[in-house]
Amino acid sequence: MIIVRLWRFFMSDYEFVTIWTIDAPLEKVWDVIEDADAWPDWWRGVIRSVELNPGDDEGVGSIRRTTWKSALPYKLEFDTEILRVERHRLIEARAFGELDGHGLWRFDEIHTGQTRVRYDWTVKTTKAWMNLLAPVARPFFRWNHDTIMSWGEYGLKRRLGI
Repeated sequence: MIIVRLWRFFMSDYEFVTIWTIDAPLEKVWDVIEDADAWPDWWRGVIRSVELNPGDDEGVGSIRRTTWKSALPYKLEFDTEILRVERHRLIEARAFGELDGHGLWRFDEIHTGQTRVRYDWTVKTTKAWMNLLAPVARPFFRWNHDTIMSWGEYGLKRRLGI
């Protein structure tokens, strides 16, 4: 029990907010992001995305293992379980593995044919080397996350033909 508490003490917390404005209808944006099987086809940095459990008809309960290659020289692999889906509004997930936390995708039509996507990502790192380096490397990890998300925005726009 003491070892577990010490380990949790050394886990580093991160909160990220990403906002994309996409010149495409909400339904099209939703369809591309919801199809996580295809992320490696258009999102640089996503090496692999494999469904481990399909969940219900809306995807709730589905579990997916995703491997990410970052701008920095390391990879992360973690699972996400879909907790809630409100079609064309939000997707909420729990992450566990090399990251432990919570993600929330929100979709809003801001004008006809224009969609705002907001992604809130609150996680803890579980890799010992990341936690050890966190006091110094935190700004690099933040930059790395922002870079991967910018790759996602760029890839999404290309996928949508924008």
